Amino acid sequence: MTTDTWFQGSTDPPSPASTASSFDEEEVNCRLNPYWPKYTTFLKLRGFRLDTVRDVREHYRKCNVEFPNEARRLSFGVDEDALCPDPGLPDNLFRGTRIIDGIQVIVKAVSLQSREFEIISFLSSPPVRAQSMNHCIPVLDLIQVCEDNTALIVMEEWSSQLIPDDGPCSLGLFLDAIRQCIEHAAFMHRHHIAHLDISLHNLVTDYKGHYAYIDFELSRRFESTNAQIFGYYRGTEVPPECEKKKYIDPYKVDVWALAVLILRACKVRGTLFLLFLC
Repeated sequence: MTTDTWFQGSTDPPSPASTASSFDEEEVNCRLNPYWPKYTTFLKLRGFRLDTVRDVREHYRKCNVEFPNEARRLSFGVDEDALCPDPGLPDNLFRGTRIIDGIQVIVKAVSLQSREFEIISFLSSPPVRAQSMNHCIPVLDLIQVCEDNTALIVMEEWSSQLIPDDGPCSLGLFLDAIRQCIEHAAFMHRHHIAHLDISLHNLVTDYKGHYAYIDFELSRRFESTNAQIFGYYRGTEVPPECEKKKYIDPYKVDVWALAVLILRACKVRGTLFLLFLC
């Protein structure tokens, strides 16, 4: 059994998520459920390898977390070299490795016509990526699979556990993290981008003093700063005015969510930080 073997579900690939000839706004921005074995060759040619059963077991061992029962059930009796989706990730994400240096990566499948692909392409372009206020997670590659109308976004894998169990978190480090959150929101707004789902769940770190927003599925890029959206309810932190079913400023949605993120971060670290911030 080769590494292209897929132990989860049928061996027949599903139909592409977006095959309609006409453009459908909702369809191209919804989460994909890709047939990952099809993309192993594309990724290997670009220097990346998707995780196998062995890799996922090792990942959970290093994290000192028990191998999930669902993964254990699905991988029972399967070749250790078979591709293995991490049960802790949604279907549109797959963990992998950069072959040349072993850096852990996350590969995300999105529609080529999605807002997320447009925004990530812009934020990770060389002149924009180099700007100091751009705290986006490093994107190592953008692979376009035109026949499936799919893009594979290859990112460094950072941790959503913002504070390591065995690591210190001084007031200085905490405030620096908050500064980066504020700076990146301001940077996006300067370029007419509203994230629209800022939250602790969508904040990651490399444990080297860098923090970044992830998950641009709800994000939008507008033509100006005078933008309005209607019927916004899908984000993690939704401001009260969204419940009134009226047009609202998307940038203010981000400001509200950013304030809630700061408050929740303070609670995570304890009331001591709140005393310093007051």
